[in-house]
Amino acid sequence: MCCIPQHLGQMDICKGVVSLATAAGAICLLYKAIRAGIKCQPPLCSASPICIARECPRPGERAQPQEVPTPQVSCVGGPQGLAIEREQHGRDSGELRRLLNSLECKQDEYAKSMILHSITRCVYLLESEASACTNDDITLVGSMLDDKDNSVKIQALNTLKAFSGIRKFRLKIQEHSIKVLELISTIWDSELHIAGLRLLNNLPLPDFAHPQLRRVMPALMEILQSDYILAQVQAARLLSNLAQKNDLLYDILNCQVHSNFLDLFQSTQPGSLLLEVLVFAEWLSEGRSSPHYHAVKWHYNEQSVHEALFGDDSRLADRLLALVIHPEEDVQIQACKVIVSLQCPQDVGVQPSFPPSHSCFNNAE
Repeated sequence: MCCIPQHLGQMDICKGVVSLATAAGAICLLYKAIRAGIKCQPPLCSASPICIARECPRPGERAQPQEVPTPQVSCVGGPQGLAIEREQHGRDSGELRRLLNSLECKQDEYAKSMILHSITRCVYLLESEASACTNDDITLVGSMLDDKDNSVKIQALNTLKAFSGIRKFRLKIQEHSIKVLELISTIWDSELHIAGLRLLNNLPLPDFAHPQLRRVMPALMEILQSDYILAQVQAARLLSNLAQKNDLLYDILNCQVHSNFLDLFQSTQPGSLLLEVLVFAEWLSEGRSSPHYHAVKWHYNEQSVHEALFGDDSRLADRLLALVIHPEEDVQIQACKVIVSLQCPQDVGVQPSFPPSHSCFNNAE
């Protein structure tokens, strides 16, 4: 009987040894796993042209993964060494140049579209690298407008729009304005319309584009009367800019529109669209009251913009009065501006374009 406690003590000691061995083995396995994870980090730079937010060695440098054992979080909330952070520290990531070089290689439509999308992001995020680009780069991007795939065209338009924010590239981008006008007038695609019109609205259109603008005026009016709000807003904005050109004013006013053109001024329309079409109407009203325009006696089609807005049978006055009480203050103010422009000619010596008896608004109103 005296041997039983001795055997029990030996069993407890054995159990303790086994437990310690098990714990040591687990710690060893955990250490090996952590060590393997550290050694098997992904390469710092890959050949993929898609991501700009990754660490890449500068031109002429060799990647040194042993110097960066683990990713660390920086003060801006992301891994250290992102391309945008290198930009902030005055270091060129080379990402934009690699993307442009890859665009020169033969790529399928999807790859070209993705590369252009990444270039657009780089231009917006990496200012110094974008400013270091050349006119040849603009020509390369512009050549993508001739691609057979619409998605490539759209991404190229977006990229040119991004570059147009850099002053030194604007003249070069203007050279593509004729092609852009051709695209938006011959291809009925709302995304392409939005991208093309946004680009045109960000550029001062050169005089050599005016003949093409006259030819595409019906297409611009069709986009304005379409059911795509973003495209309508951009079209109205472009037409407002063109209405300020004396040599294009008549082409706009005489452009044929649908019988329901004044539906654009209904209070049920989105405020963003209402504001733009009201600005457009104000520019047209001021333009037709100018001495330059009154120097010639103009004739208009029955279904023209002029007749829809300013003709004797126009119901524009009703639409404007309804918009004076619109919920959005900007729309109210702009509606009042149009009313004032209709009632008050620009110059005292210029007679109103309609007799007082046919005025849209009587004195009481």
